[in-house]
Amino acid sequence: MRLLFAAAEIFPYAKSGGLADIAHALTKELAESVDVTAVMPLYASIDKKLHSIRPTGKRFSFKIADASYDVELFKGNDGLRETIFIYNPTLCDRKGLYGPPGGAYEDNDVRFMIFCKAIVEIARSYSFDILHLNDWHTAMAALLARKSALRCKIVFTIHNLAYQGLFPKESLERTGVSKKHFNMEELEFYGQVNWMKGAIAHADAVTTVSPSYAVEIQEAEFGCGLDGFLRKHSRKLVGILNGIDTNIYDPSRDPALAANYSHNDLKGKEVCKKALLDEIDIKKYEQPLFIFIGRFVEQKGVGLIAEAMEEMAKRPMTVAILGEGEKSLESELEKCAEKYPDVSLRLGYDEELSHRMYAAADFLLMPSRFEPCGLNQMIAMRYGTVPIVHSVGGLRDTVHPINFKNCMCGAGFVFERFERSHFLKAVEDALELYSKRGRLKRVGVFDMKCDFSIKKCAKSYLELYGRLL
Repeated sequence: MRLLFAAAEIFPYAKSGGLADIAHALTKELAESVDVTAVMPLYASIDKKLHSIRPTGKRFSFKIADASYDVELFKGNDGLRETIFIYNPTLCDRKGLYGPPGGAYEDNDVRFMIFCKAIVEIARSYSFDILHLNDWHTAMAALLARKSALRCKIVFTIHNLAYQGLFPKESLERTGVSKKHFNMEELEFYGQVNWMKGAIAHADAVTTVSPSYAVEIQEAEFGCGLDGFLRKHSRKLVGILNGIDTNIYDPSRDPALAANYSHNDLKGKEVCKKALLDEIDIKKYEQPLFIFIGRFVEQKGVGLIAEAMEEMAKRPMTVAILGEGEKSLESELEKCAEKYPDVSLRLGYDEELSHRMYAAADFLLMPSRFEPCGLNQMIAMRYGTVPIVHSVGGLRDTVHPINFKNCMCGAGFVFERFERSHFLKAVEDALELYSKRGRLKRVGVFDMKCDFSIKKCAKSYLELYGRLL
């Protein structure tokens, strides 16, 4: 079986969120069983020398509307998985992947149409059996593949339905897409062009990144306007839970940590906590440490954290936050960090710092308004850090209320209603657990023993590919 796996970002080459992590981990695991080629843009931010990325000597051109675009192919190989990098100046020569912080480039439709056409050209040239597309950036490749009569089966994965690739109707002309596709069964969406809708229509199988999210997006509350369309295509919709690369996220050998540790010996976790508190200059070693790592968007519950911070600051607890995103939310968190001495904020994203935070923390704050899957809670539990989550999507599938008599794998604090009082009650429960260190240790060890590896996810995809073929 030959698989072409297309994503707009793949770790370690480019990353803005969980898509990059899962694209890396899943293709790496799948490569143990099938012939995998990954494909992504060669953004200007990617260090070609560091990653040994070299030109293949292959080039091709195509037209989009009235303009011609030249594409050059580069190649990298990490020993298991080959990655093809697509280079075109319009697509790649930008500071950000999708836009400036908190925004989007106005020509993203043209940029990612270049990517999609290149994906289909590669799929045609190398005769793949499966074309696996991920999120809206690759969605138009499903329609293009159908128009080109490619024989490969198409899988489309929805990582986050909130980002559908919506463009004004005029985008059809800019991207050279025939107006005949602007209909209720393909691209039309309340007068706009919807790339993700087109992929759902043309894919042989549509997956989401957790079983609960597959159910939720067929309901109005979480369907983002596509719930009815998804119900219509429900026969090809399946939820497959994401996983993490347990080689990268392994506290027993993580090089980013001040000290390594395992579920058999947690002494190193205490060293990591002290080191991080020294780093952020809040040297209250006896207080519980709560962390948040992620994008500052309403989806992630950042507004809820900011809203609850005044009450949280009255408790004996330290809060460390890492991330970036919407300027209004950044501003709210900056005010919190200035006002409350036990709150630390680091703007931007630092991969190694995130590892140090997971290892140091007692609790992870993840009060997402909705969450397709989420990897942070799995990573946190891998490091013995207990998650506090809202019961939605993949959080519901991976974190369960603490009950040692009958607990499914993954124990933490789960609140049902997205409200400040319910969130604060979960924080209070966590503080109560912290006062009983032996019990907290038991929960951490229990979570560290749970299997959140990518292996289960890869096995499910292999079974899906097999059924399609």
